[in-house]
Amino acid sequence: MNSTNESPSLATANPGRRLTIRIFVGMGLGVLLGGSINLLGLLPATESLSAWLVDYGANGILYIMGQAFVRLLQVIVIPLVVVSLTCGTASLDSIRQLGRIGAKTLGLYLLTTAGAITLALLAALIFKPGQGLSLSSDASFDTRDAPPLVDVLVNLFPRNIFESMSSGDMLPVIIFSILLGLGMTMAGEPGKRMLSFFQDLDAIIMKVVGIVMSLAPYGVFALIARTFATEGFGAFLPLLKFLLLVLAVLATHAFLVYPSLLKLLSGLSPRTLLRKIRDVQLFAFSTASSNATIPLSLGVLERKLGVKNAVASFTVPLGATINMDGTAIMQGVATIFIAQVYGIDLDTSQLLMVVLIATLASIGTAGVPGVGLIMLSMVLTQVGLPVAGIGLIIGVDRILDMARTAVNVTGDCVVTCIVANSEKQLDTEVYKQSGPA
Repeated sequence: MNSTNESPSLATANPGRRLTIRIFVGMGLGVLLGGSINLLGLLPATESLSAWLVDYGANGILYIMGQAFVRLLQVIVIPLVVVSLTCGTASLDSIRQLGRIGAKTLGLYLLTTAGAITLALLAALIFKPGQGLSLSSDASFDTRDAPPLVDVLVNLFPRNIFESMSSGDMLPVIIFSILLGLGMTMAGEPGKRMLSFFQDLDAIIMKVVGIVMSLAPYGVFALIARTFATEGFGAFLPLLKFLLLVLAVLATHAFLVYPSLLKLLSGLSPRTLLRKIRDVQLFAFSTASSNATIPLSLGVLERKLGVKNAVASFTVPLGATINMDGTAIMQGVATIFIAQVYGIDLDTSQLLMVVLIATLASIGTAGVPGVGLIMLSMVLTQVGLPVAGIGLIIGVDRILDMARTAVNVTGDCVVTCIVANSEKQLDTEVYKQSGPA
């Protein structure tokens, strides 16, 4: 079995030029182009030109470019998770070690989510983003129910792994991959031969990841440009206080809470981690997809931070599925915001219910499309607030979705490093290296 610190292909998965700078430039140009198209629509003389650019540029060319890039990433996520997690599980010393890693990871994810929602509620109660604000909204919201907890627990175990893979249902895929890795370990010589094949396949997939990631600046440009061209800046103004408060709490959680947790539980340098995961944060922000960010997260954690595949291959896909700290922050602020707009006071028991429901819902709604708003509808229903209030914040949800995804993947990286360090599955020399970020 290969127990080395990293896949040999990871060293070549990074584009030649610094990805951070290229993604940042792509984001900047996207904001400039998209914002310009939207601003043209505010002028009578150029309104028709703006409409044409939105129809054929933003919803045509830019949409095709952005979606093509995201789909290229999505198509390799499942193969990457299956192969990487199978190899990682097979390389562990014992089943007991896998159990420890799983318990620590799940515990930390739930702890940080509960902390995030608590921080958001406190901030909203202090700064009162909805006080004195009266908004009307014609926006509708589809109140699809999240699956019951019993169904979630049952569906953790795959009935048809190919069905789970085709639908992108990550939790059953994770369970199957772990079982496959354990089977390889217990099968003796046949398992070793199969593991060797999977390790070769892992190297090939990482090459594909490198090819796709070389297109990241162009994909990011298209995604950001279309967002600002279609959403514009006008939708943000009525909700500016709400928007800024959510962003401030997200930043506090990402750059104060997470670093403090990392330092306290592992002794590792938070500054080093934040510097090395900038690519991951920027990419998650631009795509608003934790799943699409999995390939980049795995590469950065293993190659730049020295986390062994045995840990990263488990914690990252699980985190992309159930770690919803950024989403929990949005829910906390939004709940208080909606209550204040409707003039409804929430008592202490209701606030505690918000914390509990939001934390458990991070697992219960893991596979549901539009997970952030679905979770918020659950919270509002539990505390007696009108679900129609979600229509008030739909206009700014796209920007908030991008920001909270960046926070979510930051939490994935922090928890991964904490767990890896506790299991002696982290190369501290690689972690401390000051190579290109």
